[in-house]
Amino acid sequence: MNNFKLKIGALLASTAMMVAVSCSEDFLEVPPVGQLSEAQLTSLAGLDASLIAAYSQVNGRGNRLGSPSNWVWGSIRGGEANKGTDPGDFATINPIQRFENDAAGGNMGDKYNVCYEGIARANNVLRLLESRQPEVTDNDVIRLSSQARFLRAHFYFELARDYNRTPYVDETVDYGSGLEEVKNDKDLWPFIIADLEYAIANLPATQPQVGRVNQWAAKAYLGKVFMYTKEYSRAKALFDDVIANGVTSNGLKYDLVPYYDDAFRAANDNHEESVWAYQSAANTGAVQNANPEFDLNFPYNTGPAGPGNCCGFFQPTFTFVNAFRTKDGLPLLDKSYNSAANEVKNDMGVASGEAFTPDSGPLDPRLDHTVGRRGIPYLDWQDHPGQAWIRNQPNAGPYSPRKYVYARSEQGSFQDNSSWTPGYTGINFMIIRFADILLLAAEAEVELGNLETARTYVNRVRTRAINSKLMRGDGTMAANYDIKTYDSPWTDASVAREAVRMERLLELGMEGHRFYDLQRWGTADAELNNLYFPYDGAKLPAALGGARYTEKYKWVPIPQDQIDLVGADILAQNPGF
Repeated sequence: MNNFKLKIGALLASTAMMVAVSCSEDFLEVPPVGQLSEAQLTSLAGLDASLIAAYSQVNGRGNRLGSPSNWVWGSIRGGEANKGTDPGDFATINPIQRFENDAAGGNMGDKYNVCYEGIARANNVLRLLESRQPEVTDNDVIRLSSQARFLRAHFYFELARDYNRTPYVDETVDYGSGLEEVKNDKDLWPFIIADLEYAIANLPATQPQVGRVNQWAAKAYLGKVFMYTKEYSRAKALFDDVIANGVTSNGLKYDLVPYYDDAFRAANDNHEESVWAYQSAANTGAVQNANPEFDLNFPYNTGPAGPGNCCGFFQPTFTFVNAFRTKDGLPLLDKSYNSAANEVKNDMGVASGEAFTPDSGPLDPRLDHTVGRRGIPYLDWQDHPGQAWIRNQPNAGPYSPRKYVYARSEQGSFQDNSSWTPGYTGINFMIIRFADILLLAAEAEVELGNLETARTYVNRVRTRAINSKLMRGDGTMAANYDIKTYDSPWTDASVAREAVRMERLLELGMEGHRFYDLQRWGTADAELNNLYFPYDGAKLPAALGGARYTEKYKWVPIPQDQIDLVGADILAQNPGF
């Protein structure tokens, strides 16, 4: 079978190398080894296994910059996280953070390759269905094709918001039948929308296996797509339905989990807030079944007293931490949080053995569910000791990531010790969670002039945050948490818009959304060049000094090696590269 040959770069690269070393076509005829027959693959079991292969590609299969967490493309580019660790470790991320990467640089093709492999696998399912065995019923065709098209839409969505336009390839095109001639001259959004509309029309409301997508996940995803295409009325109609009636694949009514941190605990996976997550399992004999997203992104040098013990990547930024400052229980919408009066006290340059008292000013409690900072309980391990758990403070600051980090109580059960690092977990990664949908719905309502409906959605998210104050073992609050709902009516659209956007930062921080939000709002220049780079750059001059965002970097460049393989007349480069 050559059905997996749609991963454009890898396929054409191998072909080019073979042609280069031999002029004989016979050299290219390599007998297949361990090949499955058409009959096996077009049976019901074969088709379902092929679909599972498409699902398995969602987590990136160990490609750290190809995964849907978007910890580099969304969070680091969005100014809420620094690369972290030492400057020389995974150094190809440094120019990405500084917006200095070029088309030939390392990692430019990571997301591209992962997504096209996923597209190839989804297309393989759809192509095999055309030759299905008699045992495969029409209902089976609908069941399998609707999931495959949802997954294909997901992979193209990831490509669209990183690279803008890439070649659109469906199940009718393969290598040798036009694949290598497909240009990137078409808008991907109509194809994504068509696949999700098909999924909505044909997926069931619930699934016998919770990891499979359902109709409500498709509706939520399509609503999110319409926020990118700025079709707010269409988005609102979907969000209204999802919020009022949506259920998870295992039949739970969509809602926010009562306590913020419980959304990220493995024992609570597939909860009512999980609209769509890829499934993770620890201790199965292969870490490929675990969550591979953040194996590098744990505190450094913790030993047995903390999680991961490696490698100090993905450190929250000063600007991000400061954004959690509150006044009268509300965020500082005027963006004055980086001022000397409002910045959050930190232990930069203070050794762990030296005295340090954490910030005593008012803060949103979601800060300490998202960020590890000195003197505050770090899950159930201990109070974060500060510098002792930071690999290189001058390179990335004093903070550690906290979301999707396993707790001490999860060791050995929802955490895997069978690989080089203990950082593989059984914590599902939520690609879409209900809080994201509520805040997207609020955003749509603001753009449509329904400010009070937007306030209701934002307050629903903030009420959960109010009920999620981090407590110490003696029953006292870990910090001075002062958070309230918006109790005055919203009458000014610009203020309401800013409140919703701020809420997305506070609620969804370090989950890979930030740069994409700035991108679609058109505010990346203002946020990054007026807030993040001046403030964090002054504190981390070696890592960030002189860095600046320009509109050239709205899109990731089309990987140069892909253009070299098929020609610039087939693949057009993004502007500026």
